[in-house]
Amino acid sequence: MQTSFKTIGILGKPSDPGIAATLNVLYGYLKQNYAVIIDNDSASAIHGFTVDACAVEQLGRRCDLVIAIGGDGTFLAAARVTADYDVPVIGINLGRLGFLADISPNELPGKLHRILQGEFIEEKRCLLHAKVIRNQRVIHEETAFNEVAIHRWVTPSMIEIVTKIDNVFLNSQRSDGLIVSTPTGSTAYSLSAGGPILHPALNALVLVPLNPHTLSNRPIVIDDSVEIEIGFCQTKQINALVTCDHVEIPDVLISDKIVIKKHPKSVRILHPEGHDFFQILRTKLNWSGGYPN
Repeated sequence: MQTSFKTIGILGKPSDPGIAATLNVLYGYLKQNYAVIIDNDSASAIHGFTVDACAVEQLGRRCDLVIAIGGDGTFLAAARVTADYDVPVIGINLGRLGFLADISPNELPGKLHRILQGEFIEEKRCLLHAKVIRNQRVIHEETAFNEVAIHRWVTPSMIEIVTKIDNVFLNSQRSDGLIVSTPTGSTAYSLSAGGPILHPALNALVLVPLNPHTLSNRPIVIDDSVEIEIGFCQTKQINALVTCDHVEIPDVLISDKIVIKKHPKSVRILHPEGHDFFQILRTKLNWSGGYPN
């Protein structure tokens, strides 16, 4: 089945000096049959072609498909700029195995060619939308693919967090912070903090406390249709830090509210045929790999 992709965007990892060879192979292959647009930072690595370049934020608007070259961090950046336009993303992984970027450079152009011919598995992953509210006014909004995390900021003391689910009190906790994670993010920061792994197809979120003062305060999995409200209950003014994936929202005050909901848009991921989430888990987490007879 021939796909309808006409314009393909490329987003590279700007800090990787070894990306140039892969970028040039990919660009040369795609230019044979497609219009190709590349992000401004990666454009300087392309040689022998007249390059159409643009800002990262414009790729979703201008392309039918975006290919992220790097690791899961680069894939996150691509997801954030494509979701609003319903543009799918393919990940080419440089270095270690990624949970999201699952094509290696030595598999180019074979696996990519088959995807472009329509031989792929499409997966939809949810995003989070976070708002910081101060004096009943939204002062910041951000999107997250992996997680929204609230941290103590420039203070040796724990912060005291109050969490409500659909305006119903869940708990209060003294801790270093709280992670609200999507199923995608459950294999990232949330996993490092002791959270469970969620299958990507689940309509769920996980709340994971960071170093809670009360050891019985454990992660909890909730439905992803809810609204999560996070506030603070200490009397002494401190600042907190909110991060949405790698984007920081500093200087959050104890009088602020953080409201988190599932984003109305999803990220579309195209995997090669034969993609196996459990195989990735076994390899990435060094689980026993032998299939029992």
